Formats: sequence, structure tokens, C-alpha cells
Amino acid sequence: MKSYDVVIIGGGPGGYNAAIRAGQLGLSVACVEGRSTLGGTCLNVGCMPSKALLHASELYEAASGAEFAHLGIEVKPSLNLAQMMKQKDESVTGLTKGIEYLFRKNKVDWIKGWGRLDGVGKVVVKAEDGSETTLQAKDIVIATGSEPTPLPGVAIDNQRIIDSTGALSLPQVPKHLVVIGAGVIGLELGSVWRRLGSQVTVIEYLDRICPGTDEETAKALQKALAKQGMAFKLGSKVTQANVSTDGVSLTLEPAAGGNAETLQADYVLVAIGRRPYTQGLNLESVGLASDKRGMLGNEHHRTSVPGIWVIGDVTSGPMLAHKAEDEAVACIERIAGKPHEVNYNLIPGVIYTRPELASVGKTEEQLKAEGRAYKVGKFPFTANSRAKINHETEGFAKVIADAHTDEVLGVHLVGPSVSEMIGEFCVAMEFSASAEDIALTCHPHPTRSEALRQAAMNVDGMAMQI
Repeated sequence: MKSYDVVIIGGGPGGYNAAIRAGQLGLSVACVEGRSTLGGTCLNVGCMPSKALLHASELYEAASGAEFAHLGIEVKPSLNLAQMMKQKDESVTGLTKGIEYLFRKNKVDWIKGWGRLDGVGKVVVKAEDGSETTLQAKDIVIATGSEPTPLPGVAIDNQRIIDSTGALSLPQVPKHLVVIGAGVIGLELGSVWRRLGSQVTVIEYLDRICPGTDEETAKALQKALAKQGMAFKLGSKVTQANVSTDGVSLTLEPAAGGNAETLQADYVLVAIGRRPYTQGLNLESVGLASDKRGMLGNEHHRTSVPGIWVIGDVTSGPMLAHKAEDEAVACIERIAGKPHEVNYNLIPGVIYTRPELASVGKTEEQLKAEGRAYKVGKFPFTANSRAKINHETEGFAKVIADAHTDEVLGVHLVGPSVSEMIGEFCVAMEFSASAEDIALTCHPHPTRSEALRQAAMNVDGMAMQI
């Protein structure tokens, strides 16, 4: 039985960052991961491969449509889907190999296999060949992530009815792709296949897209995506799916009740969210149980059992890779006896469509529910010189500040490259900046980021460019 200071179950963004930080702090650490590669869902079948396809499909659409022609670039591209998938896989492989290097650099042992608890302080690892090894540790971190949430009546076979993993490696461009769920995954992957030539219909149970985001911002994104050709059926639920050799017949009903309708597709993507993955962890051996949502509770990353910690998608909070990374560092710092906190109010969210949506902090709806007085500054990208020159003027920057103190409470962006700009406000809000602080800070010209400054200026009606 090999002993460590820390054993981490799971090699995704939470697990591998926890392992690296533990190694940096001089702790002996092992990371248990059953996949053939490190990186978890995010690197292997989530964040990274989807961004590879989003980038490639954006370029293809630009080249094949009016965008390149308007710029004076005349080409007639053809789609080599196999090569697009190949470059995606090569990029992912490079990233996963990078984590292996970081493990070696920081003296992290990768124990290949699936881990389960065996009482407090013990983890049993079952290898691919069926052999088992027992590890002992003072502290154990559960970082097993999440899996796609199934939809009753719509059985995923990853042939015709696919999950997010299946949508990353379709062998052909669908004629008609139906996406169930208008959240991040559905909109991003729907965008990929629409750009490559699919008719895409998005079905959402709620009467809006992007649940949880600022409503005005979500409406702006929906308008932009609809203009591009993506169809939406909001306030609808799928009650049945019948699969044939060449497609799927879906039965839809209004969420509020009413007559059913039938929708034909050759592929259906189920993207209604994700749920914590705790299968096979043997939680009962230490007296742990998940709640009704399947999540493991925590208090500053500690479970109710001393020496057992939990981070990432398997516990409360947004299911985001960067949230898991923040928790990983905080958790290991606490194990090492250092103070560390995660500010859950300032975890940004991004949807990598085109235009992108990025946000951090409170929405208008949340502030209204709290009864908090606030003021809003907005600035459209149509008035931003760089966006205008680049012909990417859809969307706006929106800054919400406290009506009395001017502290920035929330920022919501729809527009070009806003995923790269939201970090400015994450830093500012971490230091309780006011809208005036941003308004008085010089930004480079010409850049899209000037829209952020102008929106902050407009909190008090001082924007100069509109």
C-alpha cells in the first residue's frame, strides 16, 4: 500500500490543477484517472475540442460566404470534414500531453485506473486489466466531474441521438440537426454545424435562451443567432423520440400545454445540462451521500467527513472548468494549512458563439429581486471604431453599478471577442472598483475594449462616442 499526503480522484481541470498545486507545495500527491489521457471532459470531449471546431467553422463560413468577398478575398472553399476533425484531435492530444509533462515536472504520480473510496484515508484503484491497487492518504480530494443529463423519452445512442461528445465527431454534416437545450453546449455546437451547412433548430423548455444570464443580453444573442439562420422553438418540450435508420422523429408539446407537433431530423443533440458523476465512488464506505441533485455538499471544499474534500462539477456552483481550477487551488492551499477563498460572485461565464456572450456578477433580474438600487451604462459595438472597421458590430457592453456607491455589480457583454475582455471586469470587481474607476482608465485605441470603458462612462451618461 503506497502512502501519499494527498490522493485526488479525477484528472480533469479540478483534479489536475489540484495535483499540480500540491506538487508545487511539496506534498506527495497521486492523481487517479481512468481515461487514457488526462484533462477530463474539458480537454478531451468538452471545452477544447469544441473551441477547435468553433474556430475552424468560423473561418470556413467566412471564406464560403459574403464576409471574405466583402473584404476583397475571393475564394471557393470546400469542406474537408475529416481533416477538420483530425486537426481538432491533434490539438487536444498536444494539450493532454502537456498535462503529463506538468505532472512529471511537479512530481505527481498518475495512477491509471478508476478510483473508489475504501473507508477514510484509502482509495482503491481498478486498472484496465482488472487489477486493483490500494492507496493511502491523509487527505483525499474527489474531483470526478460531471456527465450529460439524460432526457426521459429521448434515449441517447450516439448514432442518431447524440450527446455533446457525439456532436464533436459526427461523420457527416447533418441536413437537419435538432438541438434540445438552449444553453452553452447546445448553442455552441449548434453554431458549429450550422456554419458547416446544417439546418439547426433549437428546442428549449423555457421561454428564453441561456437560462441564468442577463435577460437583455440573452435576447440580443438570440436575435443575432436567428439572423444567421438558427431556428428556435422556445417554451417547448420533447416528449418522445422515434429513431429510424436515417433520422429521428420528435414529438413536441408546448411547455404550458397544448397540441403536439412532430419534427423530423437526421440527428438530435441532447444538451439539457450536466449532472455530477459519482458512480462507483463507494461513498457509503465513508458515510457520504449526494443530495437530490446528485451533488456532494461542502464547506470550504471540506465534506462532512474529515480528510475528504470535494471540488468542481461534482459539488455546488457553476459547472465551469475555471471554477474547478479556482477550487482546486483553494482546496490544496487549505490542506497545506494556508488561508484561501474562492469568490463565487465573480466567476465569469462565456458562450463562444459568434457574437460571443460573456458576463460576470449580478444580472438586472437578480438585483431587482434583491430590491437593490442600481444604474446601467450601455454602449453598442456599432459605435466602436475597431468593431466597425472589422464588420463585427452586433451586440453591446453593459455595466451595472450600485446607484449609491457606483461599485460595479455586474457586467454583461455580447459582441466580438468579449470572452477575452470580461477578465478586465473580473479584476476590477475583485477590488470593488467603481464604474468611474473604469471610466477614468485609459484604454488603447482602436480596440474593441474601448466599448467597455464607454459603457462604464455611460453609467452616468458620460459616454462620448454615442
